[in-house]
Parts: sequence; structure tokens; C-alpha cells
Amino acid sequence: MRRPIAALALSALALMTPSLPAVAQQEPEKVLASASSGLNLASVQAKVAQGDAAAAAGKLNEAKSDYDQALEAASYLVSAYRGLSGAFRGLDARIPREMDQKGREATELQANIELRLAALLRRMNQPQVAVPLLVRVVQRMSPTSPQGQKAYQSLLELGFVATPYNAVSATPAAQ
Repeated sequence: MRRPIAALALSALALMTPSLPAVAQQEPEKVLASASSGLNLASVQAKVAQGDAAAAAGKLNEAKSDYDQALEAASYLVSAYRGLSGAFRGLDARIPREMDQKGREATELQANIELRLAALLRRMNQPQVAVPLLVRVVQRMSPTSPQGQKAYQSLLELGFVATPYNAVSATPAAQ
């Protein structure tokens, strides 16, 4: 019997409570846009900077953890931007353009994180764990990009590949 009375009391209280004045149309707080704790490129870059500082201080395990977290977040962003881009194709061209641009930035950041992580793994005497990261960078960014060239050079230094790649000679001659 108490529940119906409590519900009735709450309903009456809600009716008697004056409405809050309408607040001017304010932009809602964009919590995911925060550079320190949000889900965005700036927060991923901040995590990479933490990893860089840890690596410079010789805290290799801490640096690896920071890079792993940054890579996971960057990978999620690439996937999310790609998904949103596809969902809005044909509906509003502005949104796919924005998502494609953000996706390219996230992909480049992802490749840079993988290069840092591979270098750290080499420093930690785990070159075999670095190889898949380096291969992904070459695939993702192409062998002609600066990141792809750096990754392939690392694969060459590790002995995973034997043929040097010279990007200049690989481009077609101008006619």
C-alpha cells in the first residue's frame, strides 16, 4: 500500500514544483572534445606525448602502455569516422567529407604511433613483435609515404626483408 501513496506524493510534488526557467539555448558541453580526456585526435596525441616522455625517461613499460592505449583509441577513431562517413553518404556531403578528413588524420596518427611502438619494441629487444606493426604501416600508408619508407627501412634493418627500396627510382620517369 505504501508504493501507490509514494508515487502519488511524488506526482503531486512534481505538479507543485515550479518549472525551471528556460535556459538560453546553450551549446551542450562537448565532453568528448576535451584534449585531455576526450575521444578525439588531440587526446590521442596527448597520450602519445606521455609515451614519448616515458620513453625518454627510460620507463619503457610505461611508454609501451601509453602507446598501446593511444593506438587503441586511434584505431577506434579510424573505424568510427569510416562508419559515420558511410552512413551519411548520399544524404549530406558535408558529413562524409568531414569524417573522411578526420579519418585520414587518424590513420596517419595511427601509423606514427605504430612506428613509435615498433621502435620501442626494438629498444626492448622484441624486434619480432615490431615486424607486424611495421608491415601494417607500409600497407596502410603505402611504401612511397614517409611513414611507409621509414617502416620498410626498419624491416630492412631487422633483416625481415632483404631488398632495399628506393622511392625515387620506383616513381615513373617524367615524359
